[in-house]
Amino acid sequence: MRNTIVLKNAKIVNEGRILEGDLAICKDRISQVGGTVGGTTEIDVAGSWVLPGMIDDQVHFREPGMEHKATIATESRAALVGGITSYMEMPNCVPQTTTHENLLAKHNRASRTSVANYGFYLGATNDNIEEIKRVDPQLACGVKVFMGASTGNMLVDNPQSLEDIFASCPLVIATHCEDSPTIQKNESEARRKYAGNPPPQLHAEIRSAEACYLSSSLAVRLAKKHDARLHVLHLTTAREMELFEIGTIESKKITAEVCVHHLIFDDSHYASKGASIKCNPSVKYEQDREALRQAVNENRIDVIATDHAPHTLEEKKAVKFVDAPAGLPLVEYAVPALLELVTEGIFGLTTLVEKVAHAPAKRFELKDRGFVREGFFADLIVVNPEGSISVAARPVWSKCGWTPFDDCAFTNEITHTIVNGNLMYANGEICSDQPGLPLTYNRPT
Repeated sequence: MRNTIVLKNAKIVNEGRILEGDLAICKDRISQVGGTVGGTTEIDVAGSWVLPGMIDDQVHFREPGMEHKATIATESRAALVGGITSYMEMPNCVPQTTTHENLLAKHNRASRTSVANYGFYLGATNDNIEEIKRVDPQLACGVKVFMGASTGNMLVDNPQSLEDIFASCPLVIATHCEDSPTIQKNESEARRKYAGNPPPQLHAEIRSAEACYLSSSLAVRLAKKHDARLHVLHLTTAREMELFEIGTIESKKITAEVCVHHLIFDDSHYASKGASIKCNPSVKYEQDREALRQAVNENRIDVIATDHAPHTLEEKKAVKFVDAPAGLPLVEYAVPALLELVTEGIFGLTTLVEKVAHAPAKRFELKDRGFVREGFFADLIVVNPEGSISVAARPVWSKCGWTPFDDCAFTNEITHTIVNGNLMYANGEICSDQPGLPLTYNRPT
């Protein structure tokens, strides 16, 4: 059968090595890696890297219930622009994704409007343990537990509920770890000291390292006690790094994630960016950011994600910083921003590919995705490492209409994004509305 697309003269980055040659696609699968080959559509990518598309294990696309901020349709397109070919979406929407019925309804929505591949978390509450026990392992990527209050009021704070979840959950448990009583105490004191309007840089102190460590250490203790599979999301502090082991992701039951913004920003950016980088857990201090970068390089942190969480600028700016909603849109510049850290020598290129593609595929047991391998789905991005991106001069694809990178310029430019063998994005334009596919898993049914 004739190849449908061939990327000619590529530098193929995969599984710790870079191979020069052609990459062929036949229908939705990779048919040849390396060598010289022909096809119906040939794209010369000489000088460019071909990478597996990013698998973002943490996004909030706000649908259903908050479509004024974002939709699956708009944010999946922004994801393609940013090099993300598959995503896993969070349950704190309206209604919350805490039942089998709501999980299925979200899949049905995505099947109509998502141009990237999609997976969804079942959300945990204090009283839905029976839903968790009977979750369909092909319908949910994992179970999300908010062990700290965040958007959507899904806090799980009943000790017995947490014990039951860690003892009984059949899937990976993904946790948001912050200790709410500590945060509430810190915020109350800050509001009192600053007459109800604490400065932006105090957000790192209000949502403190102590608040993070109290919660993340509890999650690790529960996981070890019950031999559960735990994935701790968006870590932000140097202190928390002691909770996680150095090693390959295949060797671990307890894994760690860091997000793009916590690898790039620190408390010095609050003065210029204000509420546009307000998020939970908070952007912390330079020493925390450096510890996170080191943890990525030493394989203490396993996965890099975005925690894409858009709000409108009006919502961000209409109130005092302390009352502004937490979260920022990140998918649109996820891979270019991370590749700048490669250009700066902070991460190796193959390390980055491991953290954004290979590792999430392994952690969530994805079937035939996350690698540039013959027979795997053709989810690929082409990156020109000598490109030019002036963020301020480009349109914003996310529905919220803004980006925290508005003052940035990137040299690593995504020129093409391919999903399931379909050319979806090329040279600044979405060129297909072909729907993505639901993620499937190497799990017993």
